[in-house]
Amino acid sequence: MAADTSRRRRLAAGARTVRVRSTAVTVLVVALALTVGSLVLIGALRANLTDDVRDDAGERARAVAAAVEEGRTPSALALGMSDEELVQILDEHGRVVASGADIAGRPAMARLRPGDSTELRPPPGEDEDFVAVAAGTADGRHTVLVARPLVDVLESTAFVTRTLAFGLSALLVLVALATWKGVGRALAPVERIRAEVDAISAAQLHRRVPEPAGNDEITRLAATMNRMLDRLERAQRSQRRFISDASHELRSPVAAIRQHAEVALAHPGRTAVPDLAATVLAEDVRIQRLVDDLLLLARADEHTLGLRHRPVDLDDLVLDEARRLRATTPLVIDTASVSAGRVDGDPAGLQRILRNLSDNAARHAGSRVAFTLRERAADGTAGPTVLLRVDDDGPGIPEEERERVRERFVRLDDARARDQGGSGLGLAIVSELVAAHDGALTIAESDLGGARIEITFPRGPDS
Repeated sequence: MAADTSRRRRLAAGARTVRVRSTAVTVLVVALALTVGSLVLIGALRANLTDDVRDDAGERARAVAAAVEEGRTPSALALGMSDEELVQILDEHGRVVASGADIAGRPAMARLRPGDSTELRPPPGEDEDFVAVAAGTADGRHTVLVARPLVDVLESTAFVTRTLAFGLSALLVLVALATWKGVGRALAPVERIRAEVDAISAAQLHRRVPEPAGNDEITRLAATMNRMLDRLERAQRSQRRFISDASHELRSPVAAIRQHAEVALAHPGRTAVPDLAATVLAEDVRIQRLVDDLLLLARADEHTLGLRHRPVDLDDLVLDEARRLRATTPLVIDTASVSAGRVDGDPAGLQRILRNLSDNAARHAGSRVAFTLRERAADGTAGPTVLLRVDDDGPGIPEEERERVRERFVRLDDARARDQGGSGLGLAIVSELVAAHDGALTIAESDLGGARIEITFPRGPDS
């Protein structure tokens, strides 16, 4: 029972394939077109042959009518008529006054006016169809009816009908076979693509589907799927690296907390509670900052940052950051080049950008950090913008590393950055937030000798 059910399911699935549907539709359309064409052809053939018989009968009727006008007796005319036709001569009252031997004594075959014709199916005493034509004498006293058989017409159309039926059946078989083979050959690459995709698992994203030669739709489909697999593979590598780096970053503060807690438990008298609390608090702050960064990046990946844009005076945020650095570091903070600059953005997001840039510059600066902010007019290729620049006099960023430092968990000096609390996410977060504000970020060499981070924002509306 289960085997029969499985077999029926396979048959039903096979009947729904593109190959079967395409073949069925093609055969149906061709059959319909050929059937209509054949019916039209047979109808035209029968009408043409019937017209020929009608013309012959009309000529015969007019000849008999002319003979009657010449004074020949109706009986003499009737006796001389062909056995392949039926002839009747009617008087002006419609009575038969003479007829051929085959229909002698029978009533009139039809009531026709001179020049009219009709088909008789079949006339009394006959088993064949006839076409009858009427012709009248000039004096109007007699009407001649001549009927010719349509047997040749019917035999010809029957022969053509049988020939077309056989030929069309053979043609439909050929069309079905050609369509089946053609569609099968066209879909063979699709089946290979399907089989390959079906075999690809999360651990085998390095595999690619075969790309047929040419530039048709199937080739473009294969290329698109390979590009999709490329993106999935890169996303998987990025996700694994992200998880590995995040785990590594979280392991350090957790290990530090555990180490101090174990020492405090093993040697209660040698560990002061304020020292232990300070260590735990510092590492907890580090964990919280890392978790916040990870959450922000996750929302950026999902395009759910939820920024609330409004006009923001960026110079106020820059001056606030400068005051914070002066209060927390011994560095010289230069704000002489900070002028007014209004942007349309999220205040918290812009503040996060400035905080990350400030901390990054302060972490690597030798003695000086400089802020620059100014508005720039439209240049013909872009509208008015606001330029934000942060310079430091530190070691700088090598040119070949300037793109890589935007990636997550990237440190050029890994040990020193971790010791100073850096997680390698600062510039990655800045890049995401700048992109969310339709800005552009570039990294260059500073006039101070260190690194220069330059951001361009679209200028916001004037108040």
